[in-house]
Order: sequence, then structure tokens, then C-alpha cells
Amino acid sequence: MATSTTNVKTASNEKTSKLGTRSQASLIWQRFKRNKAGFVAGIILAVLAFLVIFAGFLTPYNATSFHADTNNINFDYVPPMISWIQLDGLQPYVHGLQRTYNPLTGVKGFVENIEERFDIKFFVEGEPYLMFGFIPSTIHLFGTGEPEGSTGQLFLLGTDRFGRDLFSRILYGGQMVLGIAPLVVIFSFILGIFLGGISGFYGNKVDTFIQRTVEIAMSLPRLALLLALSAMLPPEWPATARFWGIVFILAVVGWAPLARVVRGQVLALREEEFVQASRALGASDMRLIFKHILPNTFGYLIVSATLAAPSVILLESVLSYFGFGLQEPLVSWGLLMKDLTENFLFQIQFHPWLILPGFFIFISVFTFNYLGDALRDAVDPFTISKGENS
Repeated sequence: MATSTTNVKTASNEKTSKLGTRSQASLIWQRFKRNKAGFVAGIILAVLAFLVIFAGFLTPYNATSFHADTNNINFDYVPPMISWIQLDGLQPYVHGLQRTYNPLTGVKGFVENIEERFDIKFFVEGEPYLMFGFIPSTIHLFGTGEPEGSTGQLFLLGTDRFGRDLFSRILYGGQMVLGIAPLVVIFSFILGIFLGGISGFYGNKVDTFIQRTVEIAMSLPRLALLLALSAMLPPEWPATARFWGIVFILAVVGWAPLARVVRGQVLALREEEFVQASRALGASDMRLIFKHILPNTFGYLIVSATLAAPSVILLESVLSYFGFGLQEPLVSWGLLMKDLTENFLFQIQFHPWLILPGFFIFISVFTFNYLGDALRDAVDPFTISKGENS
């Protein structure tokens, strides 16, 4: 009996010893992996990021191809062709496109022309694009390799009113959406961390002034302010300049809540013994703030960044949907949804695939929220210690 008790104590001591040698990062990672929903959300976001980063290679067309000023307007509102793909042994192929017309509804459509067959090729040469924005290439993962005027096109998710491939535009739009989100988070965090840190560290009149500014910023209606500021952007600005203008506007609107929370954390940390010890050794105020205080808030900041990204995605989508966000030739998921603004019920009834960009908005926001919740639980010291000791 005594031997059994001794073995249990020895195993317990070994477990405690192992836990004691683990770094905080490893404990956070282990806790994060236990959250199945958050872990799956992280995988989905990683896959989505891979798809949008390599959009030029993974899609058969360039996102700006099939414009209304070309003959490909003849391919407007082609339904998704993913179900049209057939196999001849191991060789996938699709039939040609043939336009139809319904005299009762006045709606044009497309059906398969079984007299034509076009093989789907891999690593096929097609429209030029820039990999990572600066490496020119013409090689696409798949496609029929047919010229623009041919009926042997491959539109996996259909086309829009200008005959542009929706699959290609969705992935290219993801580059803009998932590019804007981190930029806005970085800029708003820089502003919020700086002002919140200064406010919490110095207090007194500086704190009062900054907090009154924060309260004013938070009291303004967010969406109305965004629409007003976006409307002020000069219409003659090129698309790239407008992109940075939208990033700046979203960052200016989003810094205030973070500044208030950072202030509260700095107020608590500035009285800690390690901060007082550094002050006694002659450390400057800026060193105390950026070397000793702010690094201890990184766990919270990482979680906040993850939870802030969905809000940025939704706000940018709303701005682009109403015509105040990104403009052609750039593309975003909100801008793609704009095609539904004209005769919404008609579009949903006869061209339901146009709502697919909204599905990607939903997936990205949904997974970011789950990832943020999982990270929040993982970095919380109390839940880590409780989970490891249980």
C-alpha cells in the first residue's frame, strides 16, 4: 500500500516537474490545440490565406479579365460549371457553352453544348498575372487554355453581368479583404497602444485629455462616420490611393476602444514591483512603457487583433457594397456583392451564385471569431494553470 502511494506521489512530482519546465508559449499552444473549434478555425483561415495568396496561379483567369468592353460580355451570367465537369477515364473535360433564352421570363441562360468538348488541362498557359504582386507569370493550375472568344471556357462558380469569372474574382477579392484587415489592425493598434500607454502611464491632465478624446471618438456613430469619411475621398483618386485611404479611415475609426483598454492595463502594471525596480535603476519613461509594460500586454493585444479583424472585414464589405469602399479595377467581396443591389429579388431567383462572395465573408468572420475566442482562453494565465493542474 505504501509503495502504491509512493508511486502516485512520484508520478505527480514528475508531472509537476515537466509542467514547470515548459515555456509559456508551449503552454499556450497546448491549451489552444485543446480548443477544437478554434484549432479548426485556424486551419480554415490558413487554407483561405493560401488560396488568396496564390490566387493568380490557382485561378484560370485574371480577376480583371472578361471586361464589358470585350466580346466576352457574351458570357454574362454563366451558371457555375463545377457540376458540369465530367471524366473520360482520368481526363476531366467540359462541354461548350450555348446560350438559351426563356421568352416567358425574358431571362438569358446557358446550357451545355454536348457536341463540343474541351479538356481541362493542368499547368496551362493563360492570361498574364503577377505572383505576389511583382513576379510575372502566365502559368495557371488548371483551365481549358481556350482563347477569350471560344465557347470552351471554364467558370467554376459562374460569371457576373460582365462575363467575368466569379471564382477568380472571389480569390482576388480575398487578397484585398485579408490585406486590408491586418493593415487596419496594425495602424489602429499603433495609435491605440501609443495613446493608451501614454494616458495610463502619466495620468493627470494628459490622461484626462486623451480619455475625453477617446469618449468623443467612441460616441460617434461608427458606420455613419465611415460613410461620411469615405464619401470625402476624391473620386479622381486612382484605385491604389483609394485603397490606402480606406485603410486610414478604418484605422482612425477603430483605435479608440483599444486605447481605453490599454490604459487600464498600463495603470495596473505601472505599480508592479518590476516596473518600480526599473524606475529606481534610472530607466526612462519611454523605456518603462515600451520595454517593461507594453510587452506584458502582448497576450491581450494578439487576442484583440484577432477579434478586431472580423469587424474590419465587415466594415470594408459594407463600404464597398454601398459604393464607398474599393473601386474597380480592385475587387473585394463587398464590391462583388454590389451586383445584388440592382433588382435583388430577381438576381437571387435567377442568378443565385452572385451571393457566393457573401459566403466567404461569413466564413472569414466566423473563423476569426472562433480563433480569437480560442486564443483568449489559451493566453489567460488562470485557465492555463487550471487546465494543466486538473
